[in-house]
Amino acid sequence: MMFEKMEIHAFIDELASNSPAPGGGSVAALTASLSSALVSMVANLTIGKEKYKENWGKMQEILEESEELRREFLSLMNKDTEAFNKYMEATKLPKETEEEKKIRTKAMLDATKNSTLIPLMTLETCAKVSFLANVATVYGNPNTASDAGSASALVEAAAKAASYNIRINLLGINDSMFAYECTKRMNSALESIKADCKKTEAEMNKKFA
Repeated sequence: MMFEKMEIHAFIDELASNSPAPGGGSVAALTASLSSALVSMVANLTIGKEKYKENWGKMQEILEESEELRREFLSLMNKDTEAFNKYMEATKLPKETEEEKKIRTKAMLDATKNSTLIPLMTLETCAKVSFLANVATVYGNPNTASDAGSASALVEAAAKAASYNIRINLLGINDSMFAYECTKRMNSALESIKADCKKTEAEMNKKFA
């Protein structure tokens, strides 16, 4: 399913329904895509304005990367729900014989690992956006400061939501090395995002002083 092709009200209705997917992971990716879009907006409202000509080059680079990330998040939004559906398919596999039980258990484990890796990719991609949002806050058109700040706030929320989805999936995985590596990557990304957002907030406070 390509959620980005749905009308907004239809997506929200689907989200609010008793269907377990889309859920928090897809919404985390969607929120991060909105953050990326705000960064692109700041760049577009800076490039071409003579007053900020010295920042055009930097903001052009920011724009190209934010647009690439925006598309990546939309892909991750769909992949998150697809991963959940794969897990549900695995739970419905036959389990009458020992061989069937082994096949079903492996399919469920593989699906759970994939359901963990998708929000992990979302989280690590959020770290790229948090950096871009900070740069946009510093070098973007000052009239768009609130938009750059909003991008930072949104990506921080998206990152936290993605981390919750990682952690809940790890509870169902008995592969200690996989869990360790995922947790390590998760914490590293969260720390990076927290640092970027803290710098952005400080910059915002200076602008609003």
